[in-house]
Amino acid sequence: MEKPVPPLIQVTTALGSRGSEADKQKANAAAQNRTKIETRNLDFYYSEKQALFDISAKIPERAVTALIGPSGCGKSTFLRTLNRMNDIVLGTRHTGEVLLEGINIYDPQVDVVALRKRVGMVFQKSTPFPKSIFDNVAFGPRIAGQNNYAALTELVESCLRRAALWEEVKDRLNDSAMALSGGQQQRLCIARALATSPDVLLMDEPASALDPASTARIEDLIFELKSNYTIVIVTHNMQQAARVSDCTAFFYQGKMVEFGGTQTLFTTPKEQQTEDYITGRFG
Repeated sequence: MEKPVPPLIQVTTALGSRGSEADKQKANAAAQNRTKIETRNLDFYYSEKQALFDISAKIPERAVTALIGPSGCGKSTFLRTLNRMNDIVLGTRHTGEVLLEGINIYDPQVDVVALRKRVGMVFQKSTPFPKSIFDNVAFGPRIAGQNNYAALTELVESCLRRAALWEEVKDRLNDSAMALSGGQQQRLCIARALATSPDVLLMDEPASALDPASTARIEDLIFELKSNYTIVIVTHNMQQAARVSDCTAFFYQGKMVEFGGTQTLFTTPKEQQTEDYITGRFG
């Protein structure tokens, strides 16, 4: 069972636990950064059931945007619209637009495979392939046609380093990925996503099944990766959203109630419903 959400002031204190004062000032301005992804009047349906209602948001480039809200509020559905992962679910449809650098990703001419290389996904449950550590990271580049072993070796090392996993696995790259711990498997999945050279990383509760030490490593990794990637993360953990994100969107019953800089949203939310949620009055 998830721990009760702490009072607003206690959540706010978590904002200082990642990075310097300069980092925090930069984070406060993140909402004004260049927009990487924009949604316009996005509605989404599972058959006849509407799951998202008129979502319009601008997700800044090279920043972390957290999606928060109670279970079943549409966070994960929204996340999956950003790389068309919902396409694999029969009977789904949408209206409105999702723009990646100004291009509507739902345009019929868009190559969905190419889109998912640019917008990678890390799931809640770590999903390593039943292959070696090396082959897990090299899988995407090989599918794309890269068969030069020297180039693959360099790429695998680079991605494992960026995922903060290299020092732990460098002497056992040929071992099965299934032998890694849960936290290591999740970082391996992040390394695998990085291997396709994405612009955007979507993370659906990447630390929800991990112990506190592994969660801290994932959070540190997210903080480091944002200098090169646009990151959107779904989390139920209020403190985690406060620690790692620059912007936060609060969802409730399929609607985006409020979206803004994380520090502002957690300290002086505009909507009473937002304040009620982050102070634990409901959810």
